[in-house]
Amino acid sequence: MKETEIDWSNLPFSYMKTDYNVRCTYKDGKWGEIEVSDSEYIPLHIAASCLHYGQESFEGLKAFRGKDGKVRVFRMDENARRFIRSAEGVKMQPLPEEIFCEMVRKVVKLNERFVPPYGTGASLYIRPLEIGISPRVGVSPATEYTVIMLVTPVGPYFKTGFKPTKVCLSREYDRVAPKGTGSIKVGGNYGASLVAGEKAHELGYSVMLYLDPKEKKYIDECGAANFFGIKDNTYITPASESILPSITNKSLRELARDLGIKVEERHITLEELPTFEEVGACGTAAVISPVGEIDDIDTGEKYVFSKNGEVGPVSTLLYNKLRGIQYGDEPDTHGWCEIID
Repeated sequence: MKETEIDWSNLPFSYMKTDYNVRCTYKDGKWGEIEVSDSEYIPLHIAASCLHYGQESFEGLKAFRGKDGKVRVFRMDENARRFIRSAEGVKMQPLPEEIFCEMVRKVVKLNERFVPPYGTGASLYIRPLEIGISPRVGVSPATEYTVIMLVTPVGPYFKTGFKPTKVCLSREYDRVAPKGTGSIKVGGNYGASLVAGEKAHELGYSVMLYLDPKEKKYIDECGAANFFGIKDNTYITPASESILPSITNKSLRELARDLGIKVEERHITLEELPTFEEVGACGTAAVISPVGEIDDIDTGEKYVFSKNGEVGPVSTLLYNKLRGIQYGDEPDTHGWCEIID
């Protein structure tokens, strides 16, 4: 596709073919060389362990073009380390951090013409994935693995942009099992959430807010994103072994501390929900998705956090600060971004 054919300011959050992807395969006890491919397909054995026993994990990170024309990748070292944890969680061979980062640099550089222009609100989404490729009909880990990194330019995850959304809550669905795979980024977690997610959409909500899978007492995740609430100059986010550690959430907590906002990571009971001044969901795709209302579809209870359709001041401050760092408009005092030359 020609760059002139892309409407950068109206990109959806969806897949678009780019020029290249990069791949690396683990075979005979070692990782091979990084290979470049222009194919969107992979040769895969019909008995591959990823197809039968879920040996698969993935990541999501972004590259941004700044006003200065430079391309910045945000916190890829954190994604590399989480990619390792996910691989270990489903007994796959972890890709070393240095290979992960080299693959990110290469795939971004190869597809630099697809990094959206500054000011469009769009970015280049980078999707690494690892799959077990050894044939298996008995339940056992593969001995060979492939890591693929693809990229695609994307617009905002939510079409409404940085505006409050309506979220629903139900005890009918569990996102993950206690002590299961909730804290790692594997496709099975997302497949298991599709029914609840579609139910939310059918009812007119953006996502489903989950309670903890054990007691149905504590706030868990907000769709595929981390939950946070603001009150009394404090940023509060759930602490749970079943929640995926969000790199965006981690960054927002660090920025909050920089700005003199207290931070708490702890259990949040459903009863505490009405006490929050602001509520939001955070993750790579949306950065912050402000929540204006949460409806408990089991009890009929409504929790309203934005009566006039405006985003709260703390969420706005944190959102603008993080986006500013990603696009090079704010000083990167933590060294989160790497410029791709």
